[in-house]
Amino acid sequence: MFRKKKHNITASCIIPVLLAVISITLPIVTMAQGPIDPEDTPIDGGVSFLIAGGAAYGIRKYRKYKAAGKEA
Repeated sequence: MFRKKKHNITASCIIPVLLAVISITLPIVTMAQGPIDPEDTPIDGGVSFLIAGGAAYGIRKYRKYKAAGKEA
């Protein structure tokens, strides 16, 4: 009634699948520090760098303004 399908599983099919599975699972298995705790992450991020950059830019603009003699 139904024909049986013959599956040709060769080394050329197994090796890429095996390498993909290993490359996906290896980083998960070898995680040395464990999962990241959200309470240990810094809240500041890069805001302090933005504030410092804005302050430096403001000082520079003020010095140019002052050097041009426009200050009363």
